Amino acid sequence: MIDVCTRDEHGESHEPLTALAIECGRHVLVEKPVAQDYRRVKELDELAKAKGLKTKVGLTFRYAPAEQYMFDLVREGKIGTPWLYNGYEQNSQFLNPWYARDKRLRKDWPELPIVGTDPDPKAIVIGSVEGHGAPTIDIGLGLVGIGGGGIEKLVCQMANLLHQRRRYNVDTELSTINWDDADMWIARTREGNLFSMQGSFVTVGNRPGITAWIYGDRGALKATLIADPETGAIQKLEYADGWASPDADAAAVKYRELEIPDTYWNPGHQPDDEWDTAFYGCLVQNFLEEIVSGGEKNEGNFEQSARVQELINAAELSHREERWVYLPLEG
Repeated sequence: MIDVCTRDEHGESHEPLTALAIECGRHVLVEKPVAQDYRRVKELDELAKAKGLKTKVGLTFRYAPAEQYMFDLVREGKIGTPWLYNGYEQNSQFLNPWYARDKRLRKDWPELPIVGTDPDPKAIVIGSVEGHGAPTIDIGLGLVGIGGGGIEKLVCQMANLLHQRRRYNVDTELSTINWDDADMWIARTREGNLFSMQGSFVTVGNRPGITAWIYGDRGALKATLIADPETGAIQKLEYADGWASPDADAAAVKYRELEIPDTYWNPGHQPDDEWDTAFYGCLVQNFLEEIVSGGEKNEGNFEQSARVQELINAAELSHREERWVYLPLEG
């Protein structure tokens, strides 16, 4: 197995290294995005399948025990038929304009394309929607997919809220960077259900993290993946019963926290693991089990990542052309 965990700002490393690993006959785990064009992700998926290889993408949040348990509860009918999904990212890491956009530490300026110099709102550079946005989209697709839902169309707006920020750690002055600090979009499934997303790099109030809500005709589930510095908790799963008796008191329909079974943790998990160690450990355990089993199961593979990337490409197109975009993008 090869794990492609290089930094990839402009598509310069993930795609070629992943393609080479597959050509060499290796199962591949790669950080997001596999490629910035969903069509290339599909090509690599087909190549890996033709060679009998398994693939996985670092959409890490789907492997959090709270999310894995959430998927199982939806499959078991806990909320009935899922029909509304809300994905929300709260992340303030780039609120300070002196925090460099490129987080790699450098001793001098890199020889890379200088992006984000065009101030036209339609020329915005993709940021938040492909950051924590990608794993939040991935979770939503998994949840609405349990009910048979596929995205029919979406409309998106992106915003550059901090116009001046430091580009690299070696910079002593701020630069103009037209970057996707925040985005909001809504989508409709082919069954007529709704799917919404909000992502941001500049919203304060929590440690960086996501919240995913799925509502159905019998109730709702809410998963929160945010490290709490006071309690040390890194996740929480809550359930609201939609079929509580009409004469029950108001507390009967409020969210109540569910205990997450220990079986959803990987064997190497330690109680004091930080969220990235904990959730990535679950991802790696999941992939190793899939490889060793030799079966058909391959969760979060390139095929799934291509669907996520297609939505990101569609959201970008919607913003640039200010219109609803229908899926699939081809045909």
